Amino acid sequence: MTPARGRPAQPDEPPTSRSSRPHPARVYDWWLGGKDNYPVDEELARRILAVDGTVLRGARANRRFMQRAVRTVAEAGIRQFLDIGTGIPTEPNLHQVAQSVTPEAKVVYADNDPIVLRHAEALLRGTPEGSTQYVHADVRDADTLLSRAADALDLDRPVALSLVALTHYLGDDPEGDDVYGLLGRYVDVLAPGSYLILSQVTPDLSPEAIEKAADSFRRSGTPFHPRSLSEFSRFFAGLELLGPGVIPVSGWRPEPADVAIQAEGIVPVYAGVARKP
Repeated sequence: MTPARGRPAQPDEPPTSRSSRPHPARVYDWWLGGKDNYPVDEELARRILAVDGTVLRGARANRRFMQRAVRTVAEAGIRQFLDIGTGIPTEPNLHQVAQSVTPEAKVVYADNDPIVLRHAEALLRGTPEGSTQYVHADVRDADTLLSRAADALDLDRPVALSLVALTHYLGDDPEGDDVYGLLGRYVDVLAPGSYLILSQVTPDLSPEAIEKAADSFRRSGTPFHPRSLSEFSRFFAGLELLGPGVIPVSGWRPEPADVAIQAEGIVPVYAGVARKP
């Protein structure tokens, strides 16, 4: 599952060291059938798939949730979007969904994976009326990321902040991560009328499989933090949740294709969209 996660990317890091460690964005790319991943990413993706048969459904369900959520807030009048944890381009991308509703939409993508940087050109093809930009930054460095995003977005006006399938790679642990404080830093900067779009792996619906998947991620050097319903709901504290609230991802305002995914089996991922009053 995607994103600007893990340690900050090092621009001068040798390519061989980049390809020696799996990265969540590239693992997610493999699950979605993409080609922009290394053997080490495929190895981890297959290992997790062997212990958690829900991951392919989860990857598809997350992409579809992003599309529905973005369409919803665009139809509500949002014209600016900040997508953190962009991952490898997979159509339709967020800017294509947003600009199909409102061609003048401004979109900023952010990720820390050098491979995403190589593919940024694919992300920069939006409508003539709108704009699509890419920020190479780590989600944990909120000040840098927001400063760069502000070059393209007016943060004094409402923004839709999207972190789809990202927060489970961020944790509260002895290393100093404070995921709730970090998300609060982003939300505090947003203008009233902004939206927060989130999805997150949970142990509630498939505990044994999720624990095995989490163990595989951790053994690969990737932090992984599944969260319960109450833990995930905490991200929306002080915000106004849109109906139907926090719910398994395929059940959030589902379309026929989402009902079909639900019929295939459990997708242990929660999702929600909320407005900043």
